[in-house]
Amino acid sequence: MSTSTEQLSEQLAATTLLRFATAGSVDDGKSTLVGRLLHDSKSVLADQLEAVEHASRSRGQEAPDLALLTDGLRAEREQGITIDVAYRYFATPRRRFILADTPGHVQYTRNMVTGASTAELAVVLVDARNGVVEQTRRHAAVAALLRVPHVVLAVNKMDLVDYREPVFAAIAEEFTTYASELGVPEITAIPISALAGDNVVEPSANMDWYGGPTVLEHLETVPVSHDLTACHARFPVQYVIRPQTAEHPDYRGYAGQIAAGAFRVGERITVLPSGKTSTIAGIDALGESVDIAWAPQSVTIRLADDIDISRGDLLAPTGDAPATTQDIEATVCHVADQALSVGQRVLLKHTTRTVKAIVKEIPSRLTLDDLSQHPNPGQLVANDIGRVVVRTAEPLALDAYADSRRTGSFLLIDPADGTTLAAGMAGDSFATAKAVAVVETTEDTEGWDF
Repeated sequence: MSTSTEQLSEQLAATTLLRFATAGSVDDGKSTLVGRLLHDSKSVLADQLEAVEHASRSRGQEAPDLALLTDGLRAEREQGITIDVAYRYFATPRRRFILADTPGHVQYTRNMVTGASTAELAVVLVDARNGVVEQTRRHAAVAALLRVPHVVLAVNKMDLVDYREPVFAAIAEEFTTYASELGVPEITAIPISALAGDNVVEPSANMDWYGGPTVLEHLETVPVSHDLTACHARFPVQYVIRPQTAEHPDYRGYAGQIAAGAFRVGERITVLPSGKTSTIAGIDALGESVDIAWAPQSVTIRLADDIDISRGDLLAPTGDAPATTQDIEATVCHVADQALSVGQRVLLKHTTRTVKAIVKEIPSRLTLDDLSQHPNPGQLVANDIGRVVVRTAEPLALDAYADSRRTGSFLLIDPADGTTLAAGMAGDSFATAKAVAVVETTEDTEGWDF
């Protein structure tokens, strides 16, 4: 099995993928940066570039407006801002990338949360003339909330401040201090000019005082963790395979995608929430039996014992199984236009399991500008971020979001029409924050009191 582990690790290393998100205040040049990154890395097709050049000429611009490569909505082009999350896929000889270009305006905080929720790196843009502003702090706070492990501060428009090092140094120090206090583990500051191309893909000849990497070089070399033993192994069951055919009369397999960690044949596992235990008898991947499988592979796991297991159950190593609970304290970002109120009946979707739940309390609403907590707001509206206490009808096996972004997250859904109300992150808000005190509630839940 050791040979298999080495081979699989080599395969992972050879196909490294980095998911990253970009965020910046209005007019900081974020879309231009993304366009420059795609253009200078030769990731733009000829017909796409031709269309951008034509659109730029029709607007009276001599040079192509590279922001048009990402701002695809008519409203975005008319207003010159990013509204929706735009996903771009590109690759260099060293790495593959999935880029989520997210809006920076406070009105679209929920869109940034969506784009950054799966990112391993966030690029936060700052206008060198304006420095760190409220939206910059908001973006750093969202990155910290979502536990994005790497943050790049791109100080843009250095050409408009004569490429002066003291301007960059002051902004970098202020941002680094603020983000570090929020618990962001790694911050890299890079001075750039997206319009001129300085330090985006090619090193700048105008900033010889800067000896660090370009944006693309950092993206290509930042470590992406694929350590098979570093994270808690979790396997949410999606489907039970029981063919009962002449060829496979006794086959019983549990199919799904490994959410985190690795599973091995012979390993002792616990089924949650029932707490029953068994041993992995076999793992089937792509029609073949394997000794080991790891996230995010889709596999079928066979157990040595016949146990009542169905969709929504979670398999975890017996010595590293999460505790089950019906009382969940979490930070949520409200994404729906309708409000989320205390006492509201909802559905909670965690991995492949969906259960009934009640919002028992909303202890506080977070103001990202200054990180102040407003106690007992009673409800959350669109783009609000706040603490909630939710009681579920059935036990759930959640990890803290700080330990596992995949199994520590959940959705709150309107049971009436299926609308997603909020995205939740179990556990403390920030890596350095203390848990918010929870007050007992006596809300009348009309038959949903679990």
